[in-house]
Amino acid sequence: MTMGSEPDGVGPRVQRLRRERGLTQRALAEPAYTAAYVSTVESGRVQPSEAALRHLAERLGVTFDELATGRPAHLLPELKLALTEAQSTLADGDTTEAARRFAAVLDRAARHDIASLRPAALLGLGDCALEAGHLDDARSHFEEAERLLAGEPLPRRAAAIRGRAVAHLLAGELRYACYLLETAIDQLNRSGLHDPDALLLLYSAAIGPYTDMGAHGRAAQAAELALALAPGATDPALVAGLHRNVARTLIADGRAAEADASLAKAQELYQRLRLTSDLAKCHWMRGYVHAQAGDLAGAEHELRTARAMLAARHAELFTHQVDVELADVLRRRGRHEQAGELLRSLLDRIGPDRGAVHAAGAHRLLGLIAEDRDEPETAEEHYVTALALLERAGAAGDLADLCRLLGDLLRRTGRVEQALDVYRTGLGHRAAPGTTTLGPAPAGPPIPAPAPLVPEP
Repeated sequence: MTMGSEPDGVGPRVQRLRRERGLTQRALAEPAYTAAYVSTVESGRVQPSEAALRHLAERLGVTFDELATGRPAHLLPELKLALTEAQSTLADGDTTEAARRFAAVLDRAARHDIASLRPAALLGLGDCALEAGHLDDARSHFEEAERLLAGEPLPRRAAAIRGRAVAHLLAGELRYACYLLETAIDQLNRSGLHDPDALLLLYSAAIGPYTDMGAHGRAAQAAELALALAPGATDPALVAGLHRNVARTLIADGRAAEADASLAKAQELYQRLRLTSDLAKCHWMRGYVHAQAGDLAGAEHELRTARAMLAARHAELFTHQVDVELADVLRRRGRHEQAGELLRSLLDRIGPDRGAVHAAGAHRLLGLIAEDRDEPETAEEHYVTALALLERAGAAGDLADLCRLLGDLLRRTGRVEQALDVYRTGLGHRAAPGTTTLGPAPAGPPIPAPAPLVPEP
């Protein structure tokens, strides 16, 4: 806050404090100033210099900052502590209480114009909104944080950019999520702002949308660069997130045992840091790894653990996404009725603008269940819906498989020409593995060439 910007201003504040302490204007002024000078300050006719304010503050028994701004002397450390407590509450997974605390910090920081704390409070509110599945609110908070940090170096804005990208990813806007992350990475590397924490955050965040888009080569490259940056990182939570995201590239490469080992590293760090929501997501991914390896009982256990942890913390959208994975395991274990009921209950809560990739996954599974029941028309409806969702999201990683399923169904029902068209569409999505249409990959950081994720024979 600038001097005198509080509604009552510096002059009335000096007068109030002087009267509370029973001082005359002469007693307050001496020996450096006159009673007449104090009178002009209190009336607002004169704006006191810094030296005069320091003299008046000392005589009144308050800090310079408190007299100049009207802020209580204890306010800044008090709000910093409140911000830390809000972040701890979010780490524990209580998004509702964390959001309340972040909002309280933001309100008090705004009222007293403590600009340094507002972006951090907005980032916290954005993370709470992501966990709760309120994607529009999340985007709004991250955009406002980025606006407040507009004059800061790019590394300071990395968390806000990453938050915006994740919100767009969860909304099914994969290409725009990649664009945000790649642009920031490119600017950081080309400008020489090689901040390890910022780059690690952005590279790790890019792995998810790359994988969903079928850009597995670019996802692996991002993982390799992030691993090379990890030794220079100062935030262990970022390193844990890296190991969790690297597991996605290993899963895509069919290396389930290595993916599980990477997740175990992440899980150990999250347990040490007591980041329960992130720990739940490790259980979720380990469930997927077990399912890929054919251990369906282990997969169900991990997914139910993840689901219980996320549901207890009101992480609604992520809970629904786990339910899709769980339904797949239930179907593969022969419990079609349970799987179908679980999937149908989800479809009014996720869709094109909220978990589009997982909504497509739900329709794909319902199509498979319909085929098992010899209901080809119902299966076709679900496959077509899933295709539309994936095409809208740009999730080429799953489109080829879905085209194969739909093509096989059309061929079995005698529609060979239509089947061939669908197969060709699927082959088109397989045509350029490891690429996107976003243009060249962003410039890399000036680090030694990373060791490849796939070891040389």
